[in-house]
Amino acid sequence: MARGFRLIFATSLLLTLLGLCRGSTIGVCYGRNADDLPTPDKVAQLVQLHKIKYLRIYDSNIQVLKAFANTGVGLMIGISNSDLLPFSQFQSNADTWLRNSILPYYPATRITHITVGAEVTESPNNASSMVVPAMKNVLTALRKAGLHKKIKVSSTHSLGILSRSFPPSAGAFNSSHAFFLKPMLEFLAENQSPFMVDIYPYYAYRDSPNNVSLDYALFESSSEVIDPNTGLLYTNMFDAQIDALYFALMALNFRTIKIMVTETGWPSKGSPKETAATPDNAQTYNTNLIRHVINDTGTPAKPGEDLDVYIFSLFNENRKSGLESERNWGLFYPDQTSVYNLDMTGKGAVTMTTVTNVTSSNGTWCIASSTASEMDLQNALDWACGPGNVDCSAIQPSQPCFEPDNVISHASFAFNSYYQQNGATDIACSFGGSGIKVNKNPSYDNCLYMTTGSNKTAASNATTALASTTTSSAVNALFAWTLSCLLMALLSFL
Repeated sequence: MARGFRLIFATSLLLTLLGLCRGSTIGVCYGRNADDLPTPDKVAQLVQLHKIKYLRIYDSNIQVLKAFANTGVGLMIGISNSDLLPFSQFQSNADTWLRNSILPYYPATRITHITVGAEVTESPNNASSMVVPAMKNVLTALRKAGLHKKIKVSSTHSLGILSRSFPPSAGAFNSSHAFFLKPMLEFLAENQSPFMVDIYPYYAYRDSPNNVSLDYALFESSSEVIDPNTGLLYTNMFDAQIDALYFALMALNFRTIKIMVTETGWPSKGSPKETAATPDNAQTYNTNLIRHVINDTGTPAKPGEDLDVYIFSLFNENRKSGLESERNWGLFYPDQTSVYNLDMTGKGAVTMTTVTNVTSSNGTWCIASSTASEMDLQNALDWACGPGNVDCSAIQPSQPCFEPDNVISHASFAFNSYYQQNGATDIACSFGGSGIKVNKNPSYDNCLYMTTGSNKTAASNATTALASTTTSSAVNALFAWTLSCLLMALLSFL
């Protein structure tokens, strides 16, 4: 009996420790308010190719749910503001929705969260009063299906839900939202669900450039902002805004609720007055954000605290209204090419040039023809990496150009290297008819295609990427060793 109790205790303790060591995560928002977007199946391939592990959608679109089955990608799905009324009125509506829209696809499609409403305090028809009743009905439906501990229920908010955010220690919720905030926070605390917020330092800088420096908004500041009440030092606006929320929660005595950032990002293009909306700034913000999050840095008020963050957005969305920047938050164009290079793992070297704007000295590259047979491509690839004296280390496993792992991708890299090394002539791109010249740089992520007169390829980035991950690897190894020791201690305890 005592042994059985000790086993249960030890197992529970180990699972708790594992949960505490989960670490922060990065996801991406998948909005679809655009023309000519790729099909959900192709989006699923793109997401996996770029090692995106978590995705947020704003509805429960069946085609999207099907496309992400068996991918391992965690999916946050949403109930729109326009659907809050029926969900808040009758439990049967939530039950039916779950039965028809979720259960047929779960767990093959890994659904992690359900957002009930989005930034309701900002919507023209304020639906705040319906949010908590709808959340309760959705949770009850999940409980009936035995999923209430596996799928978390919450609602997203804009930073406008605060009446004061500076200094962070003075963070306070807008009193006009108190009627629905208190029951919502009670719901979140009781069910260990996160407080979801959309945070945009870009807007703070754009709307008040005299008070907010661009470097401070981009995680690039060399100076610090001091909170006069706590003495805490802030080097970026993101942390300051997160801590303002933590202090606002603590002021209402909600100290256990975690914060999840369900949208943040930076636009790559804007109207003439939006001078900070550039590809370089977008790349800088998102690169620094990813590294800041995955390093589990936490914030000055919550050092080391896990923080899950979703970058907005996967694609540029041309159907959005408003200023030009509203249509240019995407990491990718609808044709799936990158707007700028971004390493989603936060571990690799990232160049500060926009792939779509890069040109070689003669403006051309050589890639494998999509009409060539796989056998012809393989033969040409073998020749290029052998007698052709091309350095093909970058397309080996674990190297920057290994993924996607197919012959046409590997051949494209090798063909271009041979082409550029041999004068970029027509004959250097022949490969028996398997090669074709293009005037658009085929580089992607950390896989950089050679240009004429340069020996720089993605292979040269491998060393930099490796160096940047040394510390992370050491930390992971230390954690694994510590966990092993803990497990051995627990086993001896039994």
